[in-house]
This record gives sequence, structure tokens and C-alpha cells, in this order.
Amino acid sequence: MISRFYRPLALGAIILSITTACTAQTGAPVETKAPNSDYKPAFAGQTRIGSVKTKTPYTATVISTGLSGPWGMHVLPDGRLLISGKPGNMQIVTTAGKIDKVITGFPAVQFANQGGLLDVNIDPNFTQNRMIYWTYAQPSDEGATLAVAKGKLSADETKLENVKVIYEVTPRYAGAGQFGSRLLFDKQGNLFVSSGDRMDDAIRVKAQDLNTTTGKILHITKEGKPVADNPFIGKANAKPEIYAYGFRNPDGFAINPATGDLWETEFGPRGGDEVNLIKKGGNYGWPYVTYGIEYRGVKVYDGIQQKEGTIQPVYYWDPVISPGCMLFYTGNIAEWKNNMFIGGLSSQFITRLVIENNKVVGEERLLADKNERWRCMAVGKDGAIYAGTDSGKLYRIAKQ
Repeated sequence: MISRFYRPLALGAIILSITTACTAQTGAPVETKAPNSDYKPAFAGQTRIGSVKTKTPYTATVISTGLSGPWGMHVLPDGRLLISGKPGNMQIVTTAGKIDKVITGFPAVQFANQGGLLDVNIDPNFTQNRMIYWTYAQPSDEGATLAVAKGKLSADETKLENVKVIYEVTPRYAGAGQFGSRLLFDKQGNLFVSSGDRMDDAIRVKAQDLNTTTGKILHITKEGKPVADNPFIGKANAKPEIYAYGFRNPDGFAINPATGDLWETEFGPRGGDEVNLIKKGGNYGWPYVTYGIEYRGVKVYDGIQQKEGTIQPVYYWDPVISPGCMLFYTGNIAEWKNNMFIGGLSSQFITRLVIENNKVVGEERLLADKNERWRCMAVGKDGAIYAGTDSGKLYRIAKQ
């Protein structure tokens, strides 16, 4: 076994201590295009790792073309799929692809650009209380914000009852870009919420401001209150609901079932898409620390990639893959077990990452021939991956 301990570079960046055999990679890196910049990784294997190739035969079948702007997906206890739609409703879809129910009764959303009805999750006690949680772009005269709401699914599964907004991100902003957001439950039944930086120069710097909640990962109770052991509780000029900060657009969010660790995929600028292992109280650097450049081709601020007090990404891409969602695989294809799957938007493929000891050791691109923007994914109770696309299709990816 080869062991490596990667120490900070001259700028003193915090870099994860990782030990791994690095046995997974078998071929040349999947990325062959030139990067957007001449930036160098902080440690070996942080980008353009060697490729792997799935040996198990599998199929990818379109089972529905009737999704309504899918954005989030969660598997219900009976195996059906609860899928949110950006225009402002949700659908319950069977694993055969039938649109079983359409759920209404949601608050008005700002359905424009990257806004709308976004992620969805269900209460850990859903079978008893039928509570659904979701995030959405909440409009107002002062500008939109990301909000978290909950409501009880009616007995006939067609509407929500007793809807309550439990949390609103601050500050509001007039734009319609980069809300985030994903929604996870921890083992204690509290919520992790990822919040985007809202894109524009005028507000993105607030990702570093602990007195705001844009560009953050938040940890709140089911009533929207800060979790009691959050890292910034009791600190002056810091919101107590913040768990980690310094994010651009965290569109992918998942807990590794094998370790309990929280992971995030970061939608970067031009280059600089990231995979991050989330640490309590951690600063992930955006917008002052990034491996990307501005869309117009210049450096982001001073063009810094490592800085003391910030946490390095476990992995990054340049050019980008535009990560739209992520999951850890728990299905019945053995070689995919606990691998990370990331749905690509502009890249139009699904990325499979093999991770050992919190280091990426192999990468594969799947379903690039489908020419789809992969927006949401979940592993069904049958072991298949169900994936929704911006074109309204639902795919079933399963062992042949």
C-alpha cells in the first residue's frame, strides 16, 4: 500500500489528510480537453484521475417523458418516486414510469432562470406523519430568496395541508440565479440545507460573511431553528444556523451511507467544479479561492487556489461538468457500491467517482450518448438508479 500525507502548500491551505491504495484507476483520465487556466492542483489526484470502466452489463431505459421540470427526487416508503417540478408542483411516479399523482397546494414560487420549486425530502417518520419538506425560490417585492417549507400530504396524495415556511435565507436579492439547493436529513432528524451565493458580483462575496446565509450549508431543526451544536452558536456577527460556508452553487449534496460523512458538489464558474467533504465550521473559500476563472475569461479576484484557513476540494474539474445532483450508490451492481454518481448538466453525462479513504481514485463517464442534462437522481428500492432530466424524461439505470 502506498501512503501519502498531503501537507499545505506555501500559502498554508488546509488540505485533507488522506491515505489510500489508489488501486481503482486503470486508464488515462477521461478528460482530454485543455483546462481553462494554468492553475495547478494542491495535491496529486485532485483532478484528472485515471479512468475506470464498468464491467457489469447495465441498461438505461426511458420509462417516462412526462416529468414537469424535474429538480428533486426522493423515494417514498412504498418505492414510488416523489419528484419536484420547478414550475411549482410535485409528481408521484411509479417505477414503471406511470405518473400516479400530481400534488398541488405549494406556495407561489419564482419560476425563472434557476428559480422555482427545487429540492424535496420526506420526514424520517413519513409513514406516521406524512410530512414533506422542500426548498423553493420565494418571491417578494424585496427580491427572491431560498426558503424551506413543510406540509402534510393529503390522504388522497393530491395536495399539501398545513403548509408552513420554516426557514428563509438572508439577504433577499433581485436576481434569479444560483439558489442552491439540496435538502438532507441527518441521523437525528435535523436538516442540512445547501444555499447558493445568488451569482452576481454584488452579493456573491457574502458567501464569506457569517452574518448572512447565502453561499452556506445550514443545519436546522424541523422547525427551522439552529441545531444546538452548530459551530457558530454564540459567536458575534454569525448566524447560528450556519454549518459551513464559502460555497458558490451547491447543487449536489449527499451523505455517504458507509461512513456518515457529508459531501457536496460545487457548480463552479468557468472551471473549478468541485467535490467537497464537508467539515463542521469549515470555510471552502468561494469567491476568493477557486480553481475556476470568470465566464469572461479573467481571474476571479486575485486568482488564488489555496489559502490558509480554507479547505481544499477533494476533487475538481477544469473544464467543468456542471454538477446538477449527486448520490452514493446503494444498489445491486457490486462494482458501483458506495461510488459517487454526479449528474452533469452542460456536460450531458453522469460521472461515476470511485472513492477510497475520502480520495477519488477513479473516474468514469456514463450515458454521454443520451445528450441529456441530468438534474436529479435516486436509488430505488429495486436497486436501480432513477434519473430525471431537464427534458422531462425519467430514466431507469439498472443491472441487465
